[in-house]
Amino acid sequence: MSHRIHLSKDKKFKKIIDQQEEFVLVKRNAVHLRLCASIISQQLSTKVAAVIYQRFLDLYKKKLPSAKEIVSKPFDDIRAIGLSNAKTQYIMNVCNFFIDNKVSDASLHKMNDEELIEFLIQIKGIGRWTAEMILMFTLGREDVFAVDDLGIQQAMTKLYHLDAMDKKNMKKEMLRLSERWRPYRTYACRYLWNWKDNEPKT
Repeated sequence: MSHRIHLSKDKKFKKIIDQQEEFVLVKRNAVHLRLCASIISQQLSTKVAAVIYQRFLDLYKKKLPSAKEIVSKPFDDIRAIGLSNAKTQYIMNVCNFFIDNKVSDASLHKMNDEELIEFLIQIKGIGRWTAEMILMFTLGREDVFAVDDLGIQQAMTKLYHLDAMDKKNMKKEMLRLSERWRPYRTYACRYLWNWKDNEPKT
């Protein structure tokens, strides 16, 4: 069954899907690099993050530097592209973790969702949200639900008239509602983000 047909069984959700192009999930490699990109982009606009990430790649004169190549650069050289000390250290943490544990993309693709989250959050600077984004947009997992994501919370609060003041109950309701979207909750999140970003502000 197509994910759109399944998600459209939820009448309120059908309205937002019908306004959008079909989203296609893609599996990617170089997971260490996607984690570095995620660290770089934290608390930055998409535009600024893209500029700094390009500067990061330019340090290595190649599109996909390995973890070893990344840590070979002096700390201050990486920091000088526009990163804080903390972000620079987190990038080093990621790459050293991949080197020390001999992590391969293939080994990560073999892990189930929860195993992968627990594995990645061992790295200082990587939280559950970042691991969920890796599952969705790098490993191409179809059924990940980012309940702690602010954009998802705002979209679902608006679509389902949830009480955003009561965070605990709001999350409980979000999880309850998301059960009807299984096994395609990643797609649901993508449509919710897109709908929120393109809705006229009221």
